[in-house]
Amino acid sequence: MITTRRIYMPLATYPEAVDDEAVLAAAGFAVSLGGTLEVTTFSVDIPRVPSPLAGLLIDIPALVQAAEDKSRSECGRLHNLIRGIGAPTAVNCSSREVLLSGLLEAAAAEARYYDLAVLPWSQDTVSAQHLLETVVFGSGRPAILVPGSARPPARLDHVAIAWDGSRVAARALGDVLPLLAEGGRVTVLTVRDEKPLAGAALAGLLAASLEKRGVKADPIEIALGDRTIAEALQEKALAEGAQILAMGGFGHSRIRDFVLGGATTGVFADPRLPVLLSH
Repeated sequence: MITTRRIYMPLATYPEAVDDEAVLAAAGFAVSLGGTLEVTTFSVDIPRVPSPLAGLLIDIPALVQAAEDKSRSECGRLHNLIRGIGAPTAVNCSSREVLLSGLLEAAAAEARYYDLAVLPWSQDTVSAQHLLETVVFGSGRPAILVPGSARPPARLDHVAIAWDGSRVAARALGDVLPLLAEGGRVTVLTVRDEKPLAGAALAGLLAASLEKRGVKADPIEIALGDRTIAEALQEKALAEGAQILAMGGFGHSRIRDFVLGGATTGVFADPRLPVLLSH
């Protein structure tokens, strides 16, 4: 029986690192879940491409070396930043150097050895968005997106689940329930006018099932109106006081060309609270 939760947080440092606010928010949220947080920062090895013109106008080898040095230096700075959150016994930091072309796949592969991944989100950091997309769809493990505005709870005692009765929604439910503190509650959110659903009163059915399992649950049906599905779900989750929204991640990738469902696209673009995605 697993008694220690192990949480993984990969951080890219090239071409830029995700902003400090998001890193601290993600690390703090991970620590609040209990267990240990394993942080891996990735520095890059950029292949040199020989060219007779490389040194004529710009010293390209020197620029490449400077980029690699900056990436390695950023790894150390991020380690110091994260260790400052005040839970040294629960946080372990390590670094890996990888070829630039293999960074995303390396993070997804490493995530498979943990219970879940926690990923800092920043609207202005494209490399961080590519990393979280790859981990969500390539690791086979649940992943929590944490925006910089999130504040870690003292205990996770209220989760919201986006419920449409689908396979991925059921997986998200199974992934988030073990994180719920004893005596906590679940808000079940179903959007009625977004797509055809496999039956009526789905939120009520799940809430009743959870109650029979000893979990407090409240069903809520949402009218979409002129909002996107991601806006509707997140706004209601926040209004109800949920500390995290769990949902199935719809989509697949074709060599980093991601084809996403509407709710997943909206959450990737603008998470307003921590969001657990299961794929």
